[in-house]
Amino acid sequence: MTTLVTGARGKIGQSLIAQLHTAGLPVRAASADPSTLTVPAGVQTAELRLDAPETFDAALNGITQVLLYAEPAGIDSFVKSARTAGVEHIVLISSSSVLGPNAAEDSLGAHHLEVEHALAASGIPTTVLRPDAFASNALGWAWFISNGMPIEHAYADAEVAPIHTDDIADIAFAALTGHELRGGTYHLTGAEALTFRAQLAVLAEVLDRDIPVADITPEAARAQLIQHMPTEMADSLLAFWAAATQRPAPIADTTHSLLGTPARTFTQWVHEHASAFSRN
Repeated sequence: MTTLVTGARGKIGQSLIAQLHTAGLPVRAASADPSTLTVPAGVQTAELRLDAPETFDAALNGITQVLLYAEPAGIDSFVKSARTAGVEHIVLISSSSVLGPNAAEDSLGAHHLEVEHALAASGIPTTVLRPDAFASNALGWAWFISNGMPIEHAYADAEVAPIHTDDIADIAFAALTGHELRGGTYHLTGAEALTFRAQLAVLAEVLDRDIPVADITPEAARAQLIQHMPTEMADSLLAFWAAATQRPAPIADTTHSLLGTPARTFTQWVHEHASAFSRN
């Protein structure tokens, strides 16, 4: 029963590959450029681009389970190839953005909903994971912090419950190895609510340095964001942050509630990745 892990360069994929390999379970790591992958000895690699259907059949050959990231561009072809290959189970990394009241009209929500709907109609048993904000999003501040610059942020008091990517990998591993989670749909968060300002305070404490926070307007933040993402995605993100200033962050499913193990904290994540914020 070989598992194909898409997005194998990412933190979730790397953690899951290590867990499957350690458990003695066959795993194939897939990436747009498999030559750049670092995987344990004996782990197969394959080229797979989720927006390039011509890469699907070879990557899925002999595969019975898949960890899949949500990419609507090629999802219908992916479903067809997965059926042909005999895939029996998919774990989808979706997003909590699908839970919003206007998710179908929201860029982030619609992106993930399209994939969820395609898999629901596919007949392939699917476990859907809908994580909230990742703790690793803090890496977006690393260059500024390492260079002693203030963090400019709109809605710095927006409250989220950042989840450690290893927690997502643990839940995916459980679903892929026969746990009762298999086939369910789960909204995932960390176990604690933190504003962006509070996250930066944790970083300042762990790194033992001052990290100034400069509040900027949504318009200024939008101008920065669209340098790195499509405009509609930036607008969706800003709308989410604005809403998150008005309500406490919901605490949803965690490794504690689903697996009976403590959820990793944002502080733990910072300690593990402190070197990414070291001074240049």
